[in-house]
Amino acid sequence: MTDKIRKSEEEWRRELTPEQYRITRQKGTERAFTGEYHDSKQPGTYKCVCCGAPLFDSDAKFESGTGWPSFTKPVADENVQTESDTSLFMRRTEVLCARCDAHLGHVFDDGPGPTHKRFCINSASLKREDR
Repeated sequence: MTDKIRKSEEEWRRELTPEQYRITRQKGTERAFTGEYHDSKQPGTYKCVCCGAPLFDSDAKFESGTGWPSFTKPVADENVQTESDTSLFMRRTEVLCARCDAHLGHVFDDGPGPTHKRFCINSASLKREDR
């Protein structure tokens, strides 16, 4: 992963849609089953909507039934970072873009093998590059 991308809140607001900004920069969440990619089966690479870093591949995408795009693993471990999230009276693990710190979603330990991870990611934080 290359150097960190740092921009002012005003720059992010100019570059992103209001929904993308709310989710990626303010740690929001889209409503289940409403995101562009929640049921997509199109092959491609899912990149960060903020900085274009490759995050997830369609080969790692699976139907979790949760209403958000779910992946078993990132393209490369170094492309995402995680932090403890105790908001909303819950204990979760937040997933962030390692390049620009965009909030992507959360990761859980209830996914399919071999990783048993479920990266539950907001569609608004992603842009798919089709193959």
